[in-house]
Amino acid sequence: MTVLREYAATVTQPTLGDEGEPTRYDEVVRPDGSLRPAWKGMAEVAVGLTPHDLRRVDGEIRRFLTDDGVTYGRPGEAAGPWRLDPVPLVIDAAEWTPLEVGLAQRAELLNAILSDLYGAQSLLASGSIPAAAVLSHRGFVRSVARASARDPRPLVLSATDLGRNAAGEWRVLADRTQAPSGLGYAMENRRVVSRVVPELYREAGLHRMEPYFSALRSALIQSAPGDPADPRVVVLSPGTSSETAYDQAFVASALGFPLVQGSDLLVRDGAVFLKVPGRLERVHVVLRRVDAAWSDPLELRGDSQLGVAGLVEAVRRGTVRVVNGLGAGVLENPALLPFLPALCEELLGEPLRLASVATWWCGDPAGLDHVLGHLDAVDVRSLDGSGALAGLGRDGLRDVVLAAPYRFVGQERLALSQAPTLGRGSVRPQALTLRTFTLRYGSAYRPLVGGLATVLDEAGRTSSSKDVWVLKRDPALPDQGLADVLPLTRVRSVSALVPRVLEDMFWVGRYAERAEALLRLVLAAHALADDFRSRPNSSGGTSLAIVMTAVQRLAGVRFEETELDREFRSLLLDPHRAGSAAHALAGLRDSGMGVRDQLSPDTWRVFGVIDRAREALGESGHSHQVAESAGRMLTGILSLQGVTASMIRDPGWHMIGAGRALERATQLCHLLRATTTVRHGIDVDREVLNAVLAASESAVTHRRRYRGYVRPAGVLDLLLMDPDNPRSLAFCLAEAATHLGAMPASTGSARPERLLDGLRGQLDGTEVRELVAIGGVGRPNLETFLDAVLGQLARLTDAVAELHFASGPTPRTFGSALLAGPSAGPAAAPVQVPAP
Repeated sequence: MTVLREYAATVTQPTLGDEGEPTRYDEVVRPDGSLRPAWKGMAEVAVGLTPHDLRRVDGEIRRFLTDDGVTYGRPGEAAGPWRLDPVPLVIDAAEWTPLEVGLAQRAELLNAILSDLYGAQSLLASGSIPAAAVLSHRGFVRSVARASARDPRPLVLSATDLGRNAAGEWRVLADRTQAPSGLGYAMENRRVVSRVVPELYREAGLHRMEPYFSALRSALIQSAPGDPADPRVVVLSPGTSSETAYDQAFVASALGFPLVQGSDLLVRDGAVFLKVPGRLERVHVVLRRVDAAWSDPLELRGDSQLGVAGLVEAVRRGTVRVVNGLGAGVLENPALLPFLPALCEELLGEPLRLASVATWWCGDPAGLDHVLGHLDAVDVRSLDGSGALAGLGRDGLRDVVLAAPYRFVGQERLALSQAPTLGRGSVRPQALTLRTFTLRYGSAYRPLVGGLATVLDEAGRTSSSKDVWVLKRDPALPDQGLADVLPLTRVRSVSALVPRVLEDMFWVGRYAERAEALLRLVLAAHALADDFRSRPNSSGGTSLAIVMTAVQRLAGVRFEETELDREFRSLLLDPHRAGSAAHALAGLRDSGMGVRDQLSPDTWRVFGVIDRAREALGESGHSHQVAESAGRMLTGILSLQGVTASMIRDPGWHMIGAGRALERATQLCHLLRATTTVRHGIDVDREVLNAVLAASESAVTHRRRYRGYVRPAGVLDLLLMDPDNPRSLAFCLAEAATHLGAMPASTGSARPERLLDGLRGQLDGTEVRELVAIGGVGRPNLETFLDAVLGQLARLTDAVAELHFASGPTPRTFGSALLAGPSAGPAAAPVQVPAP
């Protein structure tokens, strides 16, 4: 039986769950078992999907999401893989039209309320909105409320969470205006689903989402104060630790705006600037993804390191436009919901078209009586989500509400609609909500035709997401109803990279090279181990021990010599083992996340390949799987070079190149230091040198040049002195000089360039015959030379960081700042500045 036929046969409408569970509206199947109108046009393709087809599609979705590096973390939890259900939520044009009208009206109403609350405040003065409901909400930012505020459109982008009741009517569950998230996830869902079910996607005839991003880009540029020729727009992010870091980076990349953090910006003379090496660039619009309270440590939260000191003052002066405005979070206050119908009549002169879920504000005596009388039937929430209410019990909850009733609301529990969802090997109904997005575009608000559906588990927690398909009434209609996008600036924008981005790019190069070096070394050591197992009486045991000293020099020792497989697996799988390949790969991923908007989406396929290789190694206990997985990981890392080769040759690309060159030189010197400075006999030295050539990917070149005759002088000449060997020290230093010389802050005489020039001169003045000279059982000249080069490389990388990455003192919270009075001497006690 096919999926939809089986689903329709098992889902009866209305559906009664166990113990009288409320009736639920089904998004796909009517009460009589037939398909709803939105699905009828796709019935021929959709009904033919078998459970096997759907499981195959689900596997492909997981692979695509992994390859794209899509992550999400619930608040307070580490980021994990994004979940996408293969069955979309489908809405036909007739049903979407009234919803679209209601969403546009709601955004216009919220904009009018926001403009008044931070301007004339006539709604508070007249009592149309109780002052206690607003002033007790943490989203109300007093520092930007002023009678002179004249921004007619403080709300540029909003999101609305919707759910259907048992009758199939949409109800607003919450408004998201602080820093609406989800557009990037919605677009990613569409891209993935269109690839894994292309027949169903083509048959549907739905609105594409790309024009909406063009409209958003245009709206942000048009939001710039004044009339600058080339407005600078940035996306302000809390950083890679944010639960929606992927969404922020996706939006920034799709719009073509730099993704910045608070440390990348500064306020000078009442305006916001981007700290570009060697200069400051004026910022006109900030698309804010940092909550308002954390956006300015000077006037808001003094313990914040996410914001920009002085941003509030710049907003007050009108030199920068923050989207959404710093006080927009007050609109997320559920206490406003009961007053919206009357406010719509008062402000817009029309009835509210899109009703909210039934809500009672406890600051109103009637609302308080209703909530206290129905504690078992309503959900009690604080206005701003503060305070833990779960587990208090009826009496405890009653006491908390009565202590400060104006801080709480009670909301009706909706029996949310359900849709078929793949889980536990079969399709079953699960509740869902819909997040929609509305943009102020031109002179009107335009909702995104589509959205992001969230699937909820039995406990009401997010379990996965769904793509949202809104079908066109006429295939000839323009996508999103946008035939033309407002004109954008015709001035060519110059890409500017802040020091933080340059630092992340540098470490992308270093970690990539470090991972490659460790993987090659593991492969070389594993080959020696296999050879020694097959020939236990050979010299392979000594050769293997010497090569393993190179591993230990870089990553320490975790397991005994008798547990080599466990040691190799630790090097490949343990990200907490400093110096291991897994540690380098984890660092590479973190650095890449910090500059995700700068990198090609193909970058994340590298990690998809690596993750699947790690999974294969974890599932197999066979020794050969170590080499197999290490080889696959190496293939992934090597493909990264092809991705970066297509980057524009800007300072970011040069920093990746500089990081690669300096790290390759460092890894090479460590490898030679551990393997070539002591003699162990002709046979052992030959095996070790062959392993060194393999680990440095120079075996083929050496074989062609020296006809297979392996001796220390030839190996050192090839790996240290040869200017044409990309793996040699000489070549790496030349590459580093080229990349560093192209950086904006380089002058030709800066410290990194001087150190590099001195190091190259030292190499040029060194003879291989001096390095291989024997002194006792070792090569003291080679040992001294390699130690000196490693020391110089360490100083060089420090100098690079100081010149190119330093952008001021390390941020400190105002709450921990120490001040001394102007007349205080050295022994004066510091004064602690209290947090605002």
